[in-house]
Amino acid sequence: MIPFSILDLSPVAEGQTVSQALDQSRRLAQKAEELGFNRIWLAEHHGMPGIASAATAVVIGHVGAATKRIRIGSGGIMLPNHSPLVVAEQFGTLEALFPGRVDLGLGRAPGTDMRTARALRRNLDAGAENFPHDIVELQHLLGEPREDQAILAVPGLEANVPIWLLGSSLYSAHLAAALGLPYAFASHFAPDMLMDAIAIYRERFQPSQTLQKPYVMVGVMGVAAETDQEAERMFTSAQQQFVNLRRNVRTKFPRPVASMEGIWSEAERYGVEHTLRFAAVGSRETIHQKLEGFLAETDADELIISMPIHDFEARLRSTEIFANLPMMQATH
Repeated sequence: MIPFSILDLSPVAEGQTVSQALDQSRRLAQKAEELGFNRIWLAEHHGMPGIASAATAVVIGHVGAATKRIRIGSGGIMLPNHSPLVVAEQFGTLEALFPGRVDLGLGRAPGTDMRTARALRRNLDAGAENFPHDIVELQHLLGEPREDQAILAVPGLEANVPIWLLGSSLYSAHLAAALGLPYAFASHFAPDMLMDAIAIYRERFQPSQTLQKPYVMVGVMGVAAETDQEAERMFTSAQQQFVNLRRNVRTKFPRPVASMEGIWSEAERYGVEHTLRFAAVGSRETIHQKLEGFLAETDADELIISMPIHDFEARLRSTEIFANLPMMQATH
């Protein structure tokens, strides 16, 4: 048994508003807490009509105010989009508001297209290269002040918010191991390097003040329903979304369809099915079988689930089905 957590993108579904999407994030967090999930994370994406969590720290505060025990945080903040000082102030504030509950997951991708990245004032050449330095700077800003420290994050100082590194390649596996930080791999949309990344992280891990041994979180897309057929129908929303991303078509999160035939080309079908090959889609029995094999293969310490479901009540029901699996270790 291991802890289960939820990755929420605050999906703005077709026929809904941003206000409704953010309210549903609040309700999902409350349901996740009730069911014993370990944490709920929000992700930073920009310029996407189907995702409402661009101002990630603000949305984390929104779900934090609606809950009492579940851990809240980012999965993740794209650090090269921001100065470490701003991130330290934001998450220092969150830690002051919700003591002992806040996680800071960091990534280095833009979380958007290149034009929007430039509009964020991201330095496209230096940002990713400065990533290791920025992490260390952020650790200093959130930790105990040094005697010669001229720049202080207030709030942020002495907040000691746990920092995670997120990755979809081998780069962050090396970095998380060197810095002795917990590591989350984005296997829900980047399956290819999962096993190599986990192996590198575990083999090269250096104990730190914050973590004595490796800690691996892995991600899956998850759609659970009463029957396989209903879950597969609901999963067509995510499949359409990934086709749209490949076509650079920006839309709200699509309604499900009876079949993807005629919507995607054969090449698109292959690409999307390959990208989402770790997805756990089906009835309780099918989900159980899928996750049993996946967790045995990865030997993960925690599982984080993204549930791309258009209908919110169906999303809540899916959350309940996952929570009732025998391999989930309920927390709180």
